[in-house]
Amino acid sequence: MKETEVQATANSINRPVKSYRCGSLNGAIWANEKATTEGMVSFMTASLKRSWKDKSGNWKDESINLRKNDIIKAVLILNKMQEEMFFSEGAEND
Repeated sequence: MKETEVQATANSINRPVKSYRCGSLNGAIWANEKATTEGMVSFMTASLKRSWKDKSGNWKDESINLRKNDIIKAVLILNKMQEEMFFSEGAEND
């Protein structure tokens, strides 16, 4: 797994705080701010992106954005799906 860390500077707006890559999957952590009635609130989100080439050779990607509390839920769901796919009868090995 490749890990990349970016230092926050004025020039790094819209860049992830940290990113990870494994094959066709890319994960990134983003620093965000939101104005509320009590002032600015800082929070972090995560994105997961999968890239592939279509039949014409054009790059495509799909992504999902998650809040901190959604990450563990996504991990639990993915683990359950992996178990089902690996242990189901007639499952192909790929």
